[in-house]
Amino acid sequence: MTLHNNHRYSGFTLVELSIVLVIVALLSGGLMMSLMAQRDNMAIAETQKRLAEVQDALLGYMAANGRLPCPAAPASTGVELPAGGGTCTRPWDGLLPAITLGLTPTDQNGYLLDGWGNPIRYAVTTYSHATFCPNACFTTANAVRTTWNGSVGTLQLTPDLRVCNTATGLTGAGPTAACAAGTDLSNNAVAVVFSRGRNGASAPLSGDEQANGDADRLFVSRTLTQAGPNEFDDLVSWISPNLVYNRLIAAGRLP
Repeated sequence: MTLHNNHRYSGFTLVELSIVLVIVALLSGGLMMSLMAQRDNMAIAETQKRLAEVQDALLGYMAANGRLPCPAAPASTGVELPAGGGTCTRPWDGLLPAITLGLTPTDQNGYLLDGWGNPIRYAVTTYSHATFCPNACFTTANAVRTTWNGSVGTLQLTPDLRVCNTATGLTGAGPTAACAAGTDLSNNAVAVVFSRGRNGASAPLSGDEQANGDADRLFVSRTLTQAGPNEFDDLVSWISPNLVYNRLIAAGRLP
C-alpha cells in the first residue's frame, strides 16, 4: 500500500516577506516623521510662549530699574555682564540673563532654555549719547529719563538694532550693519530676543541663520523652512522703543 502525504505546507515566500518589510518600514518612517513634526510644533509653541514672557520680564525690569539688563556671557552664568549694567560686555552675542530676571526653566549655568532645550539669546542696543548717557542709554540706570528730559529732547534716543526679513544684500558690519533696501522689519529695536531653533545654531547652512550669530547689530526674522541650504528655524522677537517708553510712563519713570 502506498501512503500519500496530504499535508500542505504554507508560509511566506521571500517576495512576500520583502513586501511586508517594505510596508512596515514605510509605516514606521511615516510615524517617526509625524512624531518629529509634532514634537517640533510643541517646541515652537513653547518657545514662542517663553519669548513673550521674556519680553514682559524685560519691560518689567526696565520699569523697576530704569534700564534693561545687559546680556549674560556665553560659557559663564545667567547673570548680566557687567553686573549693574552700563556698557555691556556682550551686547549683540550674549545670552538671556535669566538669573538676573528671575526666569525659569534654566540649565545648570542659569541660562533660560527654549522648547528644544537650547539657551535663549538676547541682544541689546549700544546707543549712547555723549552728554546724557555715554555708557549706553538703555542699559544705564535712569539714562533714558535723563536723556528724555534733557535739553535735546527725545529725538536723541535712537536705539539701533536692525531686524531684516533676509540677510541677502545686507551692508556694513558691527555697529554699521544694515538691511538691504526694502527688507527692514525694524531699524530702531531696543532689544532682540531669539531662539536658534531645533538645530541650536550648530553649523547653520543659510546666510539668514548665520546673520543671527555673527556678533553685530543685525538680525533676521522670517518664515521657518525645512533643512537644506535655505534652512531657517530661528524664532526672533524684538522690543520697540515705544514699548519701552510706554512702560516707563506707566511706571512713573517718564517724563
